[in-house]
Amino acid sequence: MIVQAQRDDNVHDGVRGPPDAARAVALARDVLRTEAAAILALEARLGTSFVAAVGLLLRCRGRVVVSGIGKSGHVARKLAATLASTGTPAFFVHAAEASHGDLGMIAADDVVIMLSNSGETDELTLLTPHVKRQGARLVAITGNEHSALAQAADVHLDAGVDAEACPLGLAPMASTTAALALGDALAAALLDARGFSTEDFARAHPGGALGRRLLTRVCDVMRSGADVPRVTLGATLAEAVVEMSGKGMGMTAVVDDAGRVAGIFTDGDLRRVLERAGDFRAAKVDSVMTRGPRSIGPLALAIECVERMEAAPKVTQLLVVDDHGVLEGALHLHDLFRARVV
Repeated sequence: MIVQAQRDDNVHDGVRGPPDAARAVALARDVLRTEAAAILALEARLGTSFVAAVGLLLRCRGRVVVSGIGKSGHVARKLAATLASTGTPAFFVHAAEASHGDLGMIAADDVVIMLSNSGETDELTLLTPHVKRQGARLVAITGNEHSALAQAADVHLDAGVDAEACPLGLAPMASTTAALALGDALAAALLDARGFSTEDFARAHPGGALGRRLLTRVCDVMRSGADVPRVTLGATLAEAVVEMSGKGMGMTAVVDDAGRVAGIFTDGDLRRVLERAGDFRAAKVDSVMTRGPRSIGPLALAIECVERMEAAPKVTQLLVVDDHGVLEGALHLHDLFRARVV
């Protein structure tokens, strides 16, 4: 206990006290500076090898197989996921499992990316001749260009760092950060070379918020058929109010005999009518409706509805019309909330 007390004055009766704030912040800043420097150092090394790796992956007719062990394995998993979500079909294979059957996942048309800071990881170096025998090509991301893995690779990318950010100099921190950043740079270059678009990204993420925003069309969320409030030109104000109340959208479309939108009558229009003197129940809706209402097409992205609503104060509904102005549906801001578009 005496020795422990001498080693750490912050521990009393087995209970650790609050951290030294200044020391914690200083150490954190040092870690960030070290890792930032490691990433910046990669910039000068980008050149022919990087371009060769991009070309090899771009021409890959099979799948990209990413592998690593330990912390490099975690980075490899992330790289595989990033590639797969940005247009380069990829998956992760654990190097230790590969030698026990998972090597069958690798085919001749594949490109294998191996990550190892030392470049001497046994599980990976023992795997390389089998990968080559399969006919697959190999890209190595290591911190040692003279390592066995780097020498065996078709293309080697140098992710070496001058120092780890770990205060003990043991845990891989700067090295994994550098490998992670280099993998992202590779994925970004491939994304651009493939002409991968925002819509492509959304199709790979249909369950996410971005996917909903970029894939959901107006026709997917609009109200249609009998659910759309509508009256024809010549309808009385009373008829319009009944239609508004029955459909619960706070408005009704006003259409001509061909179904083309002539105007819209909203709660706001009704309030303005009631502020006037006289009995307006028998009045025609044509005389009090708003002409030229905001509308949108059924194939437009649902998120565009929000933009159009925000462009005008207090607009919470939109009419949906075809190319000829014929009413096809309607939607309320609440419909977009229910569809989780906003």
